[in-house]
Amino acid sequence: MSFLHKLGIGVGSTEGAREVSGPVHLTSRARTPGGSVPPAAGAASAPVQEESNRLSNGLKELLWNLDGLERGALLDLGPAWQTTLSFFIERGFRVSSEDILHAWKAFLTEDERRLREDFAAGETLEMTPSARATRFLKGNLQYPRSSFDAVLLWDLLDYLEPALVKQVVATLTELLRPGGVVFAMFHNKKPEGFQRYRVVDSNTLQMVATAVICPAQRVYQNREIQDLFGRYRTMKSFVGRDQLRETLFIK
Repeated sequence: MSFLHKLGIGVGSTEGAREVSGPVHLTSRARTPGGSVPPAAGAASAPVQEESNRLSNGLKELLWNLDGLERGALLDLGPAWQTTLSFFIERGFRVSSEDILHAWKAFLTEDERRLREDFAAGETLEMTPSARATRFLKGNLQYPRSSFDAVLLWDLLDYLEPALVKQVVATLTELLRPGGVVFAMFHNKKPEGFQRYRVVDSNTLQMVATAVICPAQRVYQNREIQDLFGRYRTMKSFVGRDQLRETLFIK
């Protein structure tokens, strides 16, 4: 059984690797070389199966914490949906978008390829969860310290390996400015499907059901979440009827 199969990720297709792109840095005047606003990073993904809206008290609280901030900087760790980008750009934010989950899948696929094709790599490449996480972050989330006022983390921690989760949270903490806010979501039970999120308005998120990128790894309990974000001075959660907890962490 291959390394990716053990994680529940198929290796028969390179589609995921083709869809991964580098970080997108946008301002209110940003354009692609062709002169047009870039499409959502998820546009080339599998056809959308279902879209639904949910009232988001967490988003409303996030905006309240950012109210009055001029020329803020926000990092979106999901696909670069145009609706989300426009929502924050119109409010004066400089937005960076980096689809971490697609990047993680591409990283695992490349590791699998190297182990399969290069015998020497199997002897020299550290494959412990902690070592993989360290290697992954050497090529991702590469921003200067204190770059951002807010991070849209969504529910990504539920889908990453626990060793990587710890390092991602530690990295994001360094990237946040004092008083910065992380908006995260956690499933109260193992999700049956997979969905992405985009901002509709100041208190509404649209949930977009898509093909699974990586299988859910863990359901985090409150104590585990508090331990992960122990360096943050404030934590506030909103529990929905759809088994999702929206949580804000203020540094």
